[in-house]
Amino acid sequence: MARKQERSLLTEVELEFMTVVWDIGGGTVRDILAELNKAQTRAYTSVATVLKIMEQKGFLTSERHDRSLVYRPAVPKEEYQRTTLKDLSSKLFDGAPAALVARLVDDEEVTDDMLESMRALLNERLGDNGR
Repeated sequence: MARKQERSLLTEVELEFMTVVWDIGGGTVRDILAELNKAQTRAYTSVATVLKIMEQKGFLTSERHDRSLVYRPAVPKEEYQRTTLKDLSSKLFDGAPAALVARLVDDEEVTDDMLESMRALLNERLGDNGR
């Protein structure tokens, strides 16, 4: 049996697969393939291989149902988001979350409505709902 590798960050392709698994809650290779093929045609064997690698990395679990493996997320989406943002903040923004937020706020594609939503989230977190 293959030994589990220490969990790292997902590659771009793995993240695409993981997003499907999170969205559908899990499924067989065929279930996941059907969802992935809505955006881009992929081969069954390629999908099966990537899912097996993701299981070895600890991102997925599998159990046999009839003649098929059913893959399920081993890592909740929110946990992966938190880990990824911490890694991004550490590597690209010298561990300063404020620098990450500042870059995001400076983005011209962020609308005033988005900024208001961010303000509301910050006020809620800080307990400043009256401001």
